[in-house]
Amino acid sequence: MAKEKIVLAYSGGLDTSVILKWLKETYDAEIIAFTADIGQKDELDGLEAKALATGASKVYIDDLRDEFAQDFIYPMFQAGAQYEGQYLLGTSIARPLIAKRMVDIARAEGATAIAHGATGKGNDQVRFELAAAALAPEINVIAPWRLSEFRDRFPGRAEMIAYAEEHGIPVTASAAKPYSTDRNLLHISYESGVLEDPWFDPSAEDSKDMYLLSVSPEDAPNEAEYVELEFVQGNVVAVNGEKLSPLGVMETLNELGGKHGIGRVDMVENRFVGMKSRGVYETPGGTILFTAHRKMESLTMDREVMNLRDSLITRYSTLVYNGFWFAPERLALQALVNESQKNVSGTVRLKLYKGNVIGAGVKSPVSLYNPDIATMEADPTQAYDQGDATGFIRLNALRLKVSSGVEQNK
Repeated sequence: MAKEKIVLAYSGGLDTSVILKWLKETYDAEIIAFTADIGQKDELDGLEAKALATGASKVYIDDLRDEFAQDFIYPMFQAGAQYEGQYLLGTSIARPLIAKRMVDIARAEGATAIAHGATGKGNDQVRFELAAAALAPEINVIAPWRLSEFRDRFPGRAEMIAYAEEHGIPVTASAAKPYSTDRNLLHISYESGVLEDPWFDPSAEDSKDMYLLSVSPEDAPNEAEYVELEFVQGNVVAVNGEKLSPLGVMETLNELGGKHGIGRVDMVENRFVGMKSRGVYETPGGTILFTAHRKMESLTMDREVMNLRDSLITRYSTLVYNGFWFAPERLALQALVNESQKNVSGTVRLKLYKGNVIGAGVKSPVSLYNPDIATMEADPTQAYDQGDATGFIRLNALRLKVSSGVEQNK
């Protein structure tokens, strides 16, 4: 009789390496390891050999960078998504893509379950499992960190390290690891360890080695650099005149942003599961893209359309953060966002300087800005009669006068 098959989201780190071995022993199952290449760079080196040596029967390492940029990052940035006013959702937006591919592999391999190494205290468990529920409700999900037998076996990192050594699992972790990271094409995050103290300063001189994608603003070049981004319907299609794919855009902007110390965020955020957590993020290219997109919209998007879309940013961002990417309400919001972007086309020029992204010009063939109407000089078009403002103000003031009269007569 064939063994049960389980598809494991595998990073090669301590947790998923131990989980791979533990799942195989506990469930007497065939474990298929899956790693999504979404821009982790050298973190992928040697993963296939390591997974097979740890006990995986098969390993998938799929290059999903193009799909990640085009179908996940770009639509999210069109929506102006930013969680709690700071976080550009780098980890959040990657999870539905990983879950989508896991489900595809599970179906292709005839697996009955997928598994992940997300803890029971974090957001990722929710993101993985909500995506799986939306895409493949018939497939079971195994979350070892929520199983008492797993937590009893591994109450801490010391026990996991000992287990890895006992079973010959090659890991580079140590009990003194100062923080954990998650990297992809959009960002890298840092949390836990020394960062659990919100008074700890990650920008201090002795913490510079933590950052991987950007120099500190103090160490950035003393001369500003200009960059031009060409938009078509809300998406960047060229940088400095060079036509690029969404992946090429993100890679180019990451390099530029990192060079100038752009995109560092240190925040205490509200997790979906109820607790606050402290995270430090580097999102160099995403920060440039976010700023440029807003600049382009300011010139080309109708005021009321922008107000409507902006009123939904918090809702949209929370849906992404909480793991509802494939939920009908996010898809409905995306349809509105897509409609709002039809005329968001043109060119934005930005100045990059020591951690700052500064607007330096915007133009568009479908600009809604008319200098002849906006001018403080005589309006050659006669499109706006200043005298008309008298009635406009009088009508808008009416309710204020009525309200004031009621208050004075109390």
